[in-house]
Amino acid sequence: MSSVLIFAVVVLSAIGIVSAVVLYFIAQKFKVIEDSNIDLVEVSLPGANCGGCGYAGCRNFAEALVHADKLDGFFCPVGGNEVMKRVGEILGYEVGKVALKVAVLRCNGSVENAPRKVYFDGAATCAFAHNLYAGESGCPFGCLGLGDCVRSCQFDAMYMDAESGLPVIIEDKCVACGACVKACPRLIIELRNKGPKNRRIFVSCINEEKGGVARKNCKVACIGCGACVKVCRFDAITLEKNLAYIDFNKCTLCRKCAPECPTFAIQEINFPPRKEKAPETEKKVEVIC
Repeated sequence: MSSVLIFAVVVLSAIGIVSAVVLYFIAQKFKVIEDSNIDLVEVSLPGANCGGCGYAGCRNFAEALVHADKLDGFFCPVGGNEVMKRVGEILGYEVGKVALKVAVLRCNGSVENAPRKVYFDGAATCAFAHNLYAGESGCPFGCLGLGDCVRSCQFDAMYMDAESGLPVIIEDKCVACGACVKACPRLIIELRNKGPKNRRIFVSCINEEKGGVARKNCKVACIGCGACVKVCRFDAITLEKNLAYIDFNKCTLCRKCAPECPTFAIQEINFPPRKEKAPETEKKVEVIC
């Protein structure tokens, strides 16, 4: 063996040994000892990685839970209260129940209610159309009907209704992850409490234009008349920028507001049909002679 070859082997071996020693000390210096509870919590989560909890994924959420002093404000919308209870048991915290939510569409501007005035022939995304024009109905606040929300849903909880031109939310599948809320460029979709027996009341319109203008584009638009505000005894309805809003935390589902709305903009979900009032009959008065 030549001396050159021996020298090369020695030098390379020395470099390898020195590199290994340096890497060892670097690894020791920057090593991170992970809490074993993170793995336990992650396994107990649904693994949907939807981001509905506000974190990038289930692993990230598990790390936040383990490092938190208390679990108030943390919630997994996919797993719900059962999963959070399991997480609390692992970490030794008592976890209170959180009201479950569901996505609602705050626009009823269907093809029938808000007839098309123009036809859009561009890129079929709401984000693009929103930056381009008001929409086929002319309502600058209404649903564009191009399905960005449907495509964002990884739980198959939404579909586009061909007849109405509006997205439909399947409440049994909706986990309130909020992906559709973020995908809608017009902020039409809102997460609201499911309510007792899945009953909800909300104003299905976000149009802030004055009544006449709003009604011109959509016959079920909120016209900001305030009739619903006047009839609510619980201060659950506010009127701002020509638009009524029902606070689901204050609403008692008394249903007094919906019949007062002249444009039928207030939606009642999962309630039994209202009883029709019997026509008033003239009282018969017996005349005794």
